[in-house]
Amino acid sequence: MFGPEGPSLRELAVQALSSVERGYDLLAPKFDHTPFRTPDSALDATAAALRRAGPFDTGLDLCCGTGAGVDVLGRVCRGSVTGVDFSAGMLAVAREQVRPDGPPVAWVRADARALPFRPVFDLVVSFGAFGHFLPREVPELFAQVRSVLRPGGRFVFPVVAPPRPGSPEYLMLLGFDAAMRVRNAVWRPPFVMYYRAFRFGAARRELVRAGFRVELWALPEFGRRRDGSPRVRLVVAERPGG
Repeated sequence: MFGPEGPSLRELAVQALSSVERGYDLLAPKFDHTPFRTPDSALDATAAALRRAGPFDTGLDLCCGTGAGVDVLGRVCRGSVTGVDFSAGMLAVAREQVRPDGPPVAWVRADARALPFRPVFDLVVSFGAFGHFLPREVPELFAQVRSVLRPGGRFVFPVVAPPRPGSPEYLMLLGFDAAMRVRNAVWRPPFVMYYRAFRFGAARRELVRAGFRVELWALPEFGRRRDGSPRVRLVVAERPGG
């Protein structure tokens, strides 16, 4: 992260003391060189699973950032693809990226909690964005996604199995979460990035409550844990009626 292409410690500090939107505007030029970008392995595995289920017509990348999820949609959609994000800086970088031939791409600046679309999408994907939403905001977020999907459309996102309590990964997430809560207690505006707050069980219940039918697809590329459960699953939430 602190290499020549990534942000410096000072830049990260300035971003962390900004709002979420301003922080990502500042981070945007170097975002693809940080661990915050979704790994290509997760993107490729998601694309492979969607190819087996598709093809799809129109696709939307929710909280698209610099457009990595748009590239996934470009592999599985035959019609148009849209990326939506509230950071103008991230969208500016996304527009500059050179992309392979595929469906036309549109970039829209908007808040995911108030999407400016009619029900025109067959597929909505999202990668690594849910930590930026407080638990009380998740029901409205899922309702917004449902409102822009056609009947039979799918909302898809990968989830990683939670780390074992006491493991280094668990302690790292716990420490990060605690640091963000301390920061938000003493500094304004808040920077919402609580990845431990997005719990799969609660999210699944909210998806069902929002009117989705929910399936879990194992991503075999990531193997299984000692108990036999998949390390990474794809949540596939379908709007009924197709």
